[in-house]
Amino acid sequence: MARIDFAFGATEKIAQACQTTLKQYLAGHKLLVYCSNAARLKAYDTKLWAVEPTAFVPHVMVTDPLAEQTPIWLVSGDLEQALARAPADAWLLNLDEHCPPALGNTSRVLEIVSEDEDDKAAARARWAHYKAAGHELKAHRLT
Repeated sequence: MARIDFAFGATEKIAQACQTTLKQYLAGHKLLVYCSNAARLKAYDTKLWAVEPTAFVPHVMVTDPLAEQTPIWLVSGDLEQALARAPADAWLLNLDEHCPPALGNTSRVLEIVSEDEDDKAAARARWAHYKAAGHELKAHRLT
């Protein structure tokens, strides 16, 4: 079973996801960033290029020919196929409103939750789904 970390209290979800990605990249983790909403994933991609003035976070769409050499993969389509290709130690950052359709062998899933009421309600539903599936859940309050 995977460990699912929920980070509650993000002022702006996409900006916080970019900060989380930068932190995990600097810690040496490989990430798959999943969102079925192409517009939201594009907004994340755009903000990730400017996460900090001097930071560079190498990332590509999972379909890019350079994906195998890049630590951050953006996935909007077939997550199960992406997970099968991903390094065994890769984590999953879920930016979707729903639980990912697959977790594969992922040991860790990161969830960012904003103060928006709809986002919190969707997070509660994901929490309940993960809990019913037997995953280890951790809640963190962003400050």
